[in-house]
Amino acid sequence: MRELRDYQIAGLEALRQSIRQGVKRIVVQLPTGGGKTLCAAAIANGAMRKNKRLAFCVPRIALVDQTYDEFFKEGLTEVGIIQAAHPMTDWSKPLQICSIDTVRSKGVFPDASIVIFDEVHLFYQAHKEWMQNHPEKIFIGLSATPWAVGLGEYFETLFVMETLSGLIEKKWLSPFRVFAAAHPDLSKVKIVAGEYHEGQLSTAMQEGTLVADIVKTWNAKWGKPNTLCFAVDLAHARSIQERFENGGIACGYQDARTSPNERREIKRKFHSGEFPVVVSVGTLTIGIDWDVRCISYCRPTRSEMLFVQIVGRGLRTAPDKSELLILDHSDTTQRLGFVTDIHHEHLNNGKDKTKAKAIEEERVVALPKECKSCGYLKPARMPVCPNCGVKVQLTSGIIEKDGELVEVKSPHSLKSNKKSREYTMEEKAKFYAGLKAYGIQQGRKDGWAAHSYRDKFGAWPDWSIKTVAPAAYAPVEITMWVKSRNIAWAKSKRRAEAQAAQ
Repeated sequence: MRELRDYQIAGLEALRQSIRQGVKRIVVQLPTGGGKTLCAAAIANGAMRKNKRLAFCVPRIALVDQTYDEFFKEGLTEVGIIQAAHPMTDWSKPLQICSIDTVRSKGVFPDASIVIFDEVHLFYQAHKEWMQNHPEKIFIGLSATPWAVGLGEYFETLFVMETLSGLIEKKWLSPFRVFAAAHPDLSKVKIVAGEYHEGQLSTAMQEGTLVADIVKTWNAKWGKPNTLCFAVDLAHARSIQERFENGGIACGYQDARTSPNERREIKRKFHSGEFPVVVSVGTLTIGIDWDVRCISYCRPTRSEMLFVQIVGRGLRTAPDKSELLILDHSDTTQRLGFVTDIHHEHLNNGKDKTKAKAIEEERVVALPKECKSCGYLKPARMPVCPNCGVKVQLTSGIIEKDGELVEVKSPHSLKSNKKSREYTMEEKAKFYAGLKAYGIQQGRKDGWAAHSYRDKFGAWPDWSIKTVAPAAYAPVEITMWVKSRNIAWAKSKRRAEAQAAQ
């Protein structure tokens, strides 16, 4: 076997100790490029030495042969494959690589004392039945993004072997830069089951000059091979492919219907430079190890899992690769944050609303900001753009005068004078979301945001306001407003003390 890295050695030992202590349902989180398959091979090798049978279950047919090749490199040769009429089908082998689709269709689970579910965030009914029908077996889930709703109902614990930022810091993964390449208008796109309506999203992403901007930005910022472009659907992808080819740039195309032979040819042309760009729809998001150096991200999403999985395709290191360039045409980075900031420490069981809310709120980070000069997305509160060197001119709706904080009279800011005008429900909701974020950041007690809201607007928040989710971070206006109230309270206290002393 290849030599394991330090975090893999420590992680596998911790996993073994958990199993010895009786934990049988464990999800292991390890980012793309962190070596999940190598860890699985190490677990399989250990099982073989103890004469135990192991099943490694994948959610996509394309991953079956790929996993076999990886296992074979690690010296695992006693392998059977359960996938339709695969020529290597042999149920007697101690190590089985199986497709969950085939397991479901046959209705028979492989005889194994240890079961590993690869890409466990893709958790289907067959996975659930396997676990429910065999409570005595050990089940291990592997994923870079194990945040699917309901996983916590079937697994006991989440073990984070290493984080994305940790792997980048240790140079096991590539650093990245992000540019905000376009700002699509998604205001008319409906949200269905927590995600954008695909048909409406595709239409929105093809309006105006958005498709043309994809090619224009690519030429200006990159203009070289090794680019993956992620599109919304077939129509959107074909329009992007056509634009690239009209500009004299050969562009491959892949979707779920692309045959295995065609996929191998697309991969070959991608790495030979014959296809500088490959546009993908619903594929190339898991289980690939291409040498990707630029991602043109044209598929807006509200899903942290999808976003992290896609960006992960380009974070593997490669010879002469200094970084990954991300051209974000979707505003997803500005909406969800950098992928290194997207992290959870708990599984979501889908039932405990209090815990689910805590999981949702555990990641309160300042979202990245766009440099107005070059489009580079930089961490919030960074005064100088590291890409172009332009200094950000910070503006605030607050000025300080004689120890008091006074809001500048701007048509776009909330006025501190409650009687100056009526606030819209949108303004009130935005302010309350900011108060909630500030309360979380500062560890304020429950109810603090509601009391502060009443202090600001003269009434308690109604039910439509109460349901507003906390903002990603507390805006400067909220921080300064709270400061102004603290100053006012301190002054009133001093006046009262002075009066009492007279």
